[in-house]
Order: sequence, then structure tokens, then C-alpha cells
Amino acid sequence: MTITDILSSVKFVVNPDGRQSAVVVDLEVWEQIIILLEDAEDAEELKQVRTVNEEVISWKTAKKDLQLGE
Repeated sequence: MTITDILSSVKFVVNPDGRQSAVVVDLEVWEQIIILLEDAEDAEELKQVRTVNEEVISWKTAKKDLQLGE
């Protein structure tokens, strides 16, 4: 589902003054919104991780250093 699809399915609740005061979405649409937000958050975290210059070691080396066995 695209953002355009989501926006076209939104229903607005208006207050007595005629101004939009709330939004109603179907549960399926809400779940798609959550997925899009989680994907965006994951992408941002990956971007941040890639900019950090930390030493990378293998799992085998880490286990040895932590004395966790072979």
C-alpha cells in the first residue's frame, strides 16, 4: 500500500465548527502505516550505524575473547 492509497482511505471527523478534529482509518490501513513507520525507523538506524567507525570483529574472535568456548 502506498502513501497515496493510505491518504485516500482516511476519513476525517469534524467538530461542530466544521474543522477537522480527528482521523479514522481502517485497521488494515493502520497496520500498513505502522509498517511504513517501522521501515523508516529501521532505515534511519541503518544509516546511523553505517556512519559509525567502530572496529568490527568476527563472532569466533568475540567468543574467544569472552572465553565462551569454541
